[in-house]
Amino acid sequence: MAAGQRSGAPQGAATENKDRNDRRGGGRRDDRRGGREEKSAFVEKVVSINRVSKVVKGGRRFSFTALVVVGDGDGTVGVGYGKAKEVPAAIAKGVEEAKKNFFRVPRIQGTIPHPIQGEKAAGVVFLRPASPGTGVIAGGPVRAVLECAGIHDVLSKSLGSSNAINIVHATVAALQGLEEPAAVAARRGLPLEDVAPAALLRAQAAGRAESTAKAGA
Repeated sequence: MAAGQRSGAPQGAATENKDRNDRRGGGRRDDRRGGREEKSAFVEKVVSINRVSKVVKGGRRFSFTALVVVGDGDGTVGVGYGKAKEVPAAIAKGVEEAKKNFFRVPRIQGTIPHPIQGEKAAGVVFLRPASPGTGVIAGGPVRAVLECAGIHDVLSKSLGSSNAINIVHATVAALQGLEEPAAVAARRGLPLEDVAPAALLRAQAAGRAESTAKAGA
């Protein structure tokens, strides 16, 4: 009987340890799921990842940099640049910096209000409005910024450097330079009809009607 007690004690301890580990493991899995759900609220696009090195006395130290664009797909976008010893950590830093640099982009029916050219360092990007159904006619870095901002129809052309960082920041400069027709009319002291084309006003009215219909539904 004593032997039975000795043999049963380890089994009880093992069962208790297993239950404790299951509870701990379940909590970690729930935390990870919750983290993924929180990140899914935004659209995250990694534009480029580069390996960089620093020469020190003992040799070279390698690290990674990540250029990340984050947006909600509904007029808010930001760009971040992260650097770390591992790629996931660099991307995470880039995402956090991008969220700190969020700004609003004026849109009319999924496109931009007017043509504009953005310049940053050696990067030059020209953006032009497009009719519905055109799509995003742009290269990789420009496309990442426009899609995260929720722009679905636009024409673009890169006129300067082919460096991804310069192109992304030039695109951001162009989007930040956009103005609403109402703001331009108020600044000039003119009626909205004298500032904006009739087609633009019709598109703006259609967009407002669609938003009102969605809100009512």
